[in-house]
Amino acid sequence: MNPSPSLRGRPRDRRTHESIVQAAAELVAEVGYAATSIGAVAARAGVGKDTIYRRWSGKAELVYEAVFTTTDEAPVPDTGTLTGDLTVLLQGLVDEFSTPAGAAALPGLLADFAADPVLKARIRTGFLAPAKERLVDIFDRAAQRGEMSAGTPVDLVLDTLAGAVFFHVGLAGEPPTHRLAGQLAAVVVKGIEAL
Repeated sequence: MNPSPSLRGRPRDRRTHESIVQAAAELVAEVGYAATSIGAVAARAGVGKDTIYRRWSGKAELVYEAVFTTTDEAPVPDTGTLTGDLTVLLQGLVDEFSTPAGAAALPGLLADFAADPVLKARIRTGFLAPAKERLVDIFDRAAQRGEMSAGTPVDLVLDTLAGAVFFHVGLAGEPPTHRLAGQLAAVVVKGIEAL
């Protein structure tokens, strides 16, 4: 996914995009966020730095996409229950935060987001908005099945889901158990019932 507006000229090559994203994820896992540079990503991907800057505003945006958006690209879960759908969604988040690249990128990304409100806004609109839309689909189906009311605050639930995984895996450094996603989903569904 590319939050940057389309530019004039020839269409972007998806293979180039994927090569850049893969190079960024590999470098972050190998050398850490601080030591990863646009120049190093460009060299590994076999492209010029300008090619990267036409797609991303800088390192933070590129690394965020490379490391923390695989869940956004997966099909929206449809297991037949809200708990099941949230479990699948949460498992994707647990998997993202648990990768070597995720663990290496998180502290630097958080610092960059805190220091740059424009970057934070770009991430929110370019990446977090589509994640919210996925959750809206899950909630719409759950409301149709009578599992929840239609007025559930999607933003708050999304923050709760991501925040729980972020804290448990990213900050506390707890290794995720095979039951973590299901346990968190059950807690959130109980919380939704109380609203």
